[in-house]
Amino acid sequence: QVQLMESGGDSVQTGGSLRLSCTISGYTRISYFMGWFRQAPGKGREGVATIDADTRTTYYADSVKGRFTISADYGKNTLYLQMNSLQPEDTAMYYCAADHFIDGDRLSADYSYWGQGTQVTVSS
Repeated sequence: QVQLMESGGDSVQTGGSLRLSCTISGYTRISYFMGWFRQAPGKGREGVATIDADTRTTYYADSVKGRFTISADYGKNTLYLQMNSLQPEDTAMYYCAADHFIDGDRLSADYSYWGQGTQVTVSS
């Protein structure tokens, strides 16, 4: 059974940085698709950044380009999200997700496996 577990969420001030981690267990296939998503109170889920394992191609939401970086250590089955220059509008629950195959828009796709989330709060 595939399980994802996020960590690294915290409360920071505007301009601060955080690194989120997501450990994936039970996934035996080498090639897969992973991403970070977030949901703020009263808002819908938003795709933040994704990465394709086979090509290492990354995709970012316009709102985080230049500030966030997604990366993966496939040997450790761990996904990361480095977040710099954090703003209050980045406040949300952050989730990692994975799937065997994703076609089309990675940021809006419906992934099969999800973690429980880690809270990021940015205060002004």
